[in-house]
This record gives sequence, structure tokens and C-alpha cells, in this order.
Amino acid sequence: MNFHRKDLVRAAALASLLACASAHADWVQSPDPLVVQPSPEMNGVQAQNPPGFTWARHATGPAAYELEITPVGAAPIKVVTERNWYLPPKALALGNYTWRVRPVSGGEWSTPRNFSITARSNLFEVPDNATLRARITGKARPRSLPSSFTPYASWNPARRGELDPYVSRMTNEIKLQIGALPALSDARWPIVIASPLTAAMATQQTDIRQRINEAARQLEASAVMWRMKGDQLFLQEALRRGDQIAALDPKGPTSYNNQDQATRQISVSLIKAIDILAGDLDAPRRARWLSTVRVRTEEIYGNLAGDNGRLDQYPFDSHGNTSLIFLSLISTLALGDIPEAQKWFDFSFRAYANAPSPWSGPEGGYANGTAYAEYAAGYLVALWDPMSQASGVNFYAKPWALGLLDFATQFTPPGSRVHAYGDGSETKPDTRVWHAFGSRMVSPRAAWYVSSLGGTEDTLSLLQAPYPMPVNGTQTKSPPANSAYYPSVGWASFHTDIGSTGRASLYFKSSPYGSFNHSHGDQNGILLSSAGQPLLVKAGWYDWYGSPYWNDWYHQTRSQNAITFDGGKGQMVTGYREQLQRNGKITGFAAQPSYDYVEGDATAAYGGQLTMAKRQVWQLRNAGNAILVRDRLASTLARTYEWNIHTPVIMTVVDALNVKVVAGSQSVCLRSLNAQATFAKWIGPGAKVNVVEDHGAFYLKNDGKSTAEFLVLLDVGCKQPAVTVSTAGTVRTVTVAGQSVTLN
Repeated sequence: MNFHRKDLVRAAALASLLACASAHADWVQSPDPLVVQPSPEMNGVQAQNPPGFTWARHATGPAAYELEITPVGAAPIKVVTERNWYLPPKALALGNYTWRVRPVSGGEWSTPRNFSITARSNLFEVPDNATLRARITGKARPRSLPSSFTPYASWNPARRGELDPYVSRMTNEIKLQIGALPALSDARWPIVIASPLTAAMATQQTDIRQRINEAARQLEASAVMWRMKGDQLFLQEALRRGDQIAALDPKGPTSYNNQDQATRQISVSLIKAIDILAGDLDAPRRARWLSTVRVRTEEIYGNLAGDNGRLDQYPFDSHGNTSLIFLSLISTLALGDIPEAQKWFDFSFRAYANAPSPWSGPEGGYANGTAYAEYAAGYLVALWDPMSQASGVNFYAKPWALGLLDFATQFTPPGSRVHAYGDGSETKPDTRVWHAFGSRMVSPRAAWYVSSLGGTEDTLSLLQAPYPMPVNGTQTKSPPANSAYYPSVGWASFHTDIGSTGRASLYFKSSPYGSFNHSHGDQNGILLSSAGQPLLVKAGWYDWYGSPYWNDWYHQTRSQNAITFDGGKGQMVTGYREQLQRNGKITGFAAQPSYDYVEGDATAAYGGQLTMAKRQVWQLRNAGNAILVRDRLASTLARTYEWNIHTPVIMTVVDALNVKVVAGSQSVCLRSLNAQATFAKWIGPGAKVNVVEDHGAFYLKNDGKSTAEFLVLLDVGCKQPAVTVSTAGTVRTVTVAGQSVTLN
């Protein structure tokens, strides 16, 4: 059908009016990508029972909302809440439901949304605030330690045999640090933090974080060992470190405004020590430490509670969300000792339990990358352990937590040498973190991952953990599936055999989070490793967030195994809201016995520079696990497209269509099946000291009048399979070692 320009204008105007009317009728769905999305989404089977409910705030700013949760064929459950979220304290019956919400003063209901609670929905109940507070304050101190934490003198021979090496290690660490750690002083950090951040400021910020973390660890370790062994050396060291930490100026370089990570660590370490030392802390010192906790935590609370809980409406704040869990634990341990703690607790605990992370949906995952997922898991163990013990709410049983561990299993399986995607992805995974996280779960997959990782966890967390570990109650160890898809973050993984250390692993990302926060301009990007050896890698290294190097190279599409054009132009990674809008999406996924398949659309990520940017990937299990990658690209302008690859070794250009990558005993050969797409190396910024990087691309010119197509075979192991590309009418078929793929 042909349209005149006037018809197009009228159609656009009508579409705009309909969109406005729809937005008005369904006000819980904000057009602002930074605003919280309504949940449960339409027609979703809930991972958690009861599910959490969230919605965008109404424009009138009502004092409260009326929420209706209606079982199909039954009367609605009506709730009034002052914030734009609600977490039922009790599980819902299995069945189908609708929910809607409106301002309590009356007015328009949101569009009803359907959801289901099934036998697959995992139970996770969080009582109301009053019940939780009574439970917490009724527990004798130390609240933060499990009931299995008993004096060393009471341990049986089996426990001593298992834990004595860690007791000895902790003792030696504390004694070594007594003389090695410098005394804390505000004078060490003279630079006044300002914007924009400079390299010197970034260095000072890092030093503050490291010095505070060291002192906090020494304080906590000494308090734990005093409680366990009763040695005066540990008590005196705990008192000395606690006094130093408490003496730092709350308005100085460690203030919340200057270094939020420092002030929350100071607060949590002091309140942990107060709890663990309990009656062994003299009254004047206890009062001083509590005063420091009160002053610093009140500042944290003030920051988060602004606008009636700013994270309720704008959740995409990595530091703010981390501060929320710190506030939850601090308030949990401070109840009964600091008057403001009840206010902090009522504000934070259930809000955090409802939405522990904005970086994925309820199925788990972590949009910022596996390095930041690991960082998060590390502090979650340190904070969840005492919070779960004190409150009786097992955060490790939350479906999101189980999904986060599965995500780590898929994207940093045992033997991984680097992380996947985002800031810090070039670093080596710390197996201690996921060993600790998984050990606190009862799951066959967790048991497999923990045992396959080997080693152990950090000594301090281990000595405070439940004994025996929950994972020991799992009788069966079973690896997860060989392929996985995480829709809310737009990640997919393909493994030849995840249970084997010789596995080949391909990762694909096309994320609705775009290049936001610690994510990069890598939509439709791939990573490849074999037997743990990286073969196709992310280029560059993470110096500091927002640095010139980060902005100009590390964050850019050209440093990824992804598509650029006209000399390295890539996805649009600037702006704030724009980073979430210039995104990718996985539009197809299949896991079959003979093949795995994923398709991504990154067109939006290029911000209008391209009119099509789609990638399809097949892992052909019947063809020796060869991987076929197809890209379709279009623009209104003539372009030269670049199919970039980065390797951790110097690659060999065999000829214009073939490239060989050999790293140790592992290899991959890349073959262009489009004779017009030819390969050449290019030179990127210098690699980190003692690190090898090589860069290249298949280049394809296009006149802007037709769709450009790359068709590349990744031959893992360089097995040189026979390949044919045939056409019958409008159907094209690629056959690799006898296994065929139809290109549609």
C-alpha cells in the first residue's frame, strides 16, 4: 500500500494520540526507561511465591495506593500501601491471578495484568515489619552468628579436624596485620572529591576503600576470634581497630558524600563488632561506636529515603542499591540500641527483600557482567549471612539468588580464566566467592558447582558460616543444562558439555540494558573459549570507571567481538537514558539435541546509524560443535562493515577468507563463507603490560541499497569440516560436515 506524505503525518499523529491514551490508561508503565517497570509482567509464571509487585508512581503523587490482587473466580485481595511496591507477607495459593492498582484517593485503575502461581514458583516469605522486629530483638546477642557458632573448646574432634586449618590461618592473618596495617587517619586523604573525577581522585578513592576494608576486616576477624577462642590478644586488637575506625570524621574524606563505600563499611563493621563482642565491650566505648554508626547511617538513610524512597521509582543506581542492603543489615543489628534503627529497618528491609537487584529480572542474571556479579556475591555473603541469622529470612532461598548462582555457573563455569562482558571482564574469576555463595544453598546444581570449583571460600566468612554447610545436605550433584538463556538481561550461553573441563563455550549478549552503567557497547557480541582457554576475547582493561581510556576504547563497540562500520564506528554509548534505549534484544533462542540457536537484534544500539543489525548464531552439535554466525546489516548510506575479533595471542591470517587462532593447545579457525567479506588486521590501543592482544576484522563494502551479510564459521579445534552454501529458489542452505542450516 502506498501512502502520501500527508497520510503518513496523519497516521503518525493518530499513533501518537493512541500511545498517549494508552499511557494515560496504563499509568503504571512509564515511558522513562529509568523508572521502575510494572511487575508481575503480563502473563508470567512467577519464579517466587509470593511475587513482589512494583509500578511507576502516579503523576498526582498520591499519599498511598490501593492494590487489588484477584484470584480468577474469587474475590480480590485489597491492600493499601504508601510506596509504589508491595510484597505480600504470605504465599498465594496456586492458580491464576490479575492485579491492578490506583491512587488511594480514587481515580484510574491501571490495566489489569495476569500472572500465575504454579508448583514451579519457589516459596520465599518475608513477614511484616513488626513481626520481623520482634523476632530480631528477641534473639540474644550475638544476633549475627548462627546457632552452630560455639566456643572452640566445645568443638568435637571431627569439627576441629575440618576447621583447625582455617582457625590457624585466621589467627596468623590477624597477628600479621597487627604490625602491618597502618593506623587510620583522615590526614592520609587530602584531596577534596569533586566532579569530574580525575585520576588522582580515583586513586585516592581506591585507597580509602582499600584501607577501610582492611581495617574493617581486622576488626571483624578479631571480634570473631575473641568470641571463638577467648584470647585477650584478639579482644585488644578488636578494640584498637574499632576505636580507630570510630574516630574518623563522618564529614571528612570517608563521608557518604566523598566515599559512600567507606562510610557504609565503617558503619557495618562497627555494628557487627558491637553485636559479636556483646557484653565484652565496655559501656563508654560501646556508646562511642554506636554514635558513629548512628551519625553515618542516618546520612545513608537520608540519601536513600529522599523522595519517599528514591530507589522505588528510579532503581538503576548501583551504589544506591548496595547501600540499601548495608542499611538493612545495620538496622537489623542496631534494633534496640539506636532509636533511629526502627525507622531505618522499616524503610529498608522488606524493600530490599522485594527487589535485591535492578540488574536482572526474577530469573537471576547480572546485566553489568560476571565480574560485577562476583563482586556483588562477595558482599552478599558478608551481609546476607548475619542478616539471615538475625531475621530468620533465608535470602539464599530467594529464587533470584538461585538464578544468580546458575548464571555464574553458565558464564564462569569451573576452569574459566576470564569473566564475561562488562567492566572487569578481562580479570580472572575468584572461585572463593561462588564457592561461598553456593555452599549456603540446597541445590543439586549448587552442589555440583561448589565441588567442581574446588578449593574453599574466604577464611573469615567460613568461620562465621553455618556448620555444617547447607550444601552438604544435598545428596545429588548435577550440572546445569549445556545451554541457557536469561531474557531479562539478554544473555545466552552454549557449552559443548558444561560438565567437562574440555568444554567449548560460546557466549552471546544482546541486552535491554544496552551500555548502561558497567555494561558496554557489545550488543550482539560474542565470546569464545575452549577448555577454559579464551580464544575470542574482550579487548582492553578496566582502569577506572569513566576514565578517558574507558570512554574512548574499553567501553566502545570496537573493543568487542561485534559489528562496527566505516573505520570503527559502533553502537552509541553516551547519554544516560539513551544507554538504556540504545540497546539490544534476543529475538530467538532454541536448545535442541542437534543444535543450539540464538538471534539478537542490536539495531537500536546504533542509534539510527544503521537500519538493521541482526546476528544469528548456531552451534551445530552434529558437525563437531562448529559455530555458524550470520550478520545482516543495513543502512541508508553506503558503508564498509567490520566483523571484529580480538584474540589473546597473535592470530595467523591464512588467506583473505581464513584466520587461525592458536592459544596453547586450543584453537579456533574462522572462515568467511562470503567471498566478498575479507580479513585484515588492525592496530588498537596498547595492551596492558605483559598482556598480548591482537585485533582484526572481516571487511564488507555495501552500497546502502541492499542488505549486507556476513557468514562466518567458527571451527573450534580447527577440524576443517566440509562446508557448502547452496541455493534452491529463495531458500539458501549452509551444510557443515553434513549438518544443514536453512537461512531465512
